[in-house]
Amino acid sequence: MENSASNPSITQALQEQSQQLLPIITQALATQHFSEIVHQRIAQQTTEQTQDIEGIHYQGLTRAQHSQFGQVMIKWQLIADTDTEIDVDNMSFDLTHEAEALTSVNAVSKIEDKAIAAPLLAHHCVNVQALEPPQKLIIIVMPYYPNGSLARQLSTQNQHSLTAQHRHHFLVQSAHLIANLHQVGWLHNDIKPSNILLERSDDELPVDIMSNGLTSRLLITDFALAQHITVANSHPNLAGTLAYLSPERWQGQVATVQSDIYAFGIMMVEVLTGKRPFQVAANSKDASKAWAIQHCQQPIPKLPSEYSHYQCIVDKALAKQIERRYQSMEVVLKDLTSLDDS
Repeated sequence: MENSASNPSITQALQEQSQQLLPIITQALATQHFSEIVHQRIAQQTTEQTQDIEGIHYQGLTRAQHSQFGQVMIKWQLIADTDTEIDVDNMSFDLTHEAEALTSVNAVSKIEDKAIAAPLLAHHCVNVQALEPPQKLIIIVMPYYPNGSLARQLSTQNQHSLTAQHRHHFLVQSAHLIANLHQVGWLHNDIKPSNILLERSDDELPVDIMSNGLTSRLLITDFALAQHITVANSHPNLAGTLAYLSPERWQGQVATVQSDIYAFGIMMVEVLTGKRPFQVAANSKDASKAWAIQHCQQPIPKLPSEYSHYQCIVDKALAKQIERRYQSMEVVLKDLTSLDDS
């Protein structure tokens, strides 16, 4: 997928298009009984096979109020009314796929009493006739979590509030989630701090959770690229966030449990040190090639001395070869929890 967030050349055009699109989307959401609508993000995506205007998909993130659900986050996507097929080979998923993945994951996790993902409150498909050609507005609705994501806690502004105990808590909780997700038969394919939400606890944690100990629970979000493990084994792809893609994914191999584990290894370094282990220049002419070199050729980084006891876990999570990497998140979790006793 190509996303406007990583393609500055189309940013201005996107901003101009937003002036036309957002009022129409606001009106469409209002007909679904949403109010206090605040658009937070809009992006543009195309697929390699569909570069014409009908192949451009607009998607966004919007906060709103709903009489039944309260404060919510809405993920939306505008697609041409004729574009109804999901292109699995190229991972050009619409939000219907994400809704189906969330429904499946939540159904199984509810039976097993293991919360994994944010609940899906609603899923709608609305015809939008005000645009030419006519479009479909697909929306999925989830609760709004005021504490934000793990990425927010790792921001420069909040880094000083994180103790070693906080960081360990985040890693163990995240490992639990991913292990549970794999147990119910799903790969996430986009594990990263911005996709780990801090859930409100029963006593309604304030935004500054660091003043309230370690009572917050985590949830995984953004299942746009999620695949059932049996499906993933038959469809190689390079979809995901480049900073977290495992070496074998760059080599054209299928997504596996080990590719999720590799992404978690990248996240481990990020949680412990405040920065990703591999970096690519923002002005790189070929970002994909630069990232591939980093992941496939650069050595696994050494952690600072205060976190050196995590080094053996990072080494096995970020092993370049699958056979040398952890074979399951349960083992990763076991090694992380064993540090509690050391």
